[in-house]
Amino acid sequence: MKLDILDIQEFLPHRYPFLLVDKVVECEPGVRLLAVKNVTYNEPFFQGHFPHMPVFPGVLILEALAQATGLLASETAPDELGKGMTYFLVGIDKAKFKRTVGPGDQIMLEARFLRSKRNIWAFDCRAEVDGEFVASAEIRCAAVVD
Repeated sequence: MKLDILDIQEFLPHRYPFLLVDKVVECEPGVRLLAVKNVTYNEPFFQGHFPHMPVFPGVLILEALAQATGLLASETAPDELGKGMTYFLVGIDKAKFKRTVGPGDQIMLEARFLRSKRNIWAFDCRAEVDGEFVASAEIRCAAVVD
């Protein structure tokens, strides 16, 4: 299953400049999702991070991965995580960063479902650029009634 930006906006409440997933290229509900974030020079944070060498903030890589988990969770349990629910980031463990990301890079965001208990969902996440490891983390999110 593939999702374009219009499909993504149906699932995620985020909007510019905080929507950090451009498209989903693969999704196997309950298993894995692979998404894309295209990094462009006109992203607002590059003015200050850093003017002499634009670096995509690591915390935003983690946020992009968390958004990917929201899409995988939504596809996995559409009845549980549908209308009237908001999906919040509640934990990040084992975060690692290997290299910087900058304008022109395309980040491949992978989320793998680990488990869910009650309203808490856990995922193993990884980000790559050109097949090189960029960042990884175990991310937990919770579905909350609006």
